[in-house]
Amino acid sequence: MKTDKDEKVEKEKKTPKKEKTIKVKESEYQKIVDELAEYKDKYVRLFAEFDNARKRMDREKQDFIKFANEGVMSDLLEVLDNLERSVQAASEKHEDYEGFIKGIELIMAQFYELLKKNGVEPIETTSKKFDPNCHEVLLQAETDEVEEGTVMEEFQKGYLLGGKVLRTAKVKIAKKKE
Repeated sequence: MKTDKDEKVEKEKKTPKKEKTIKVKESEYQKIVDELAEYKDKYVRLFAEFDNARKRMDREKQDFIKFANEGVMSDLLEVLDNLERSVQAASEKHEDYEGFIKGIELIMAQFYELLKKNGVEPIETTSKKFDPNCHEVLLQAETDEVEEGTVMEEFQKGYLLGGKVLRTAKVKIAKKKE
């Protein structure tokens, strides 16, 4: 229920107000106009500064995205150099296969170290319980030797990057004999 006071307030809101003319000394008027101009100038400068900061941050973000992997790419080039040397040695028909295999193993070790340095680690699979977040089942084998749902064989390694699955492991899991 509306009171008389509420109705009076609503009526005042609905009726257009007449503009009042006030008398101010010219010096006070000029002071107000100057202050207004000063605040407007500060606003425009602050807005421009903010806009420039936003644009600078956008540029820096784009540069970061563009060059974020620069170190990793540089390390990968070292691995590629070693692989190219291995291929060159093999194509020159060196018959030291043990040395060739040893060289490839060293390159693999270098690559695993590069992955580890960048937070990439392999997912443990064999004899572990199947985890749909980390494993992708390619085959199931009937057996009584291990518990159902246990990973029996790994076809392709899976990897984590900072604890997040980068690639699932491709596995064969145990299924109960029927």
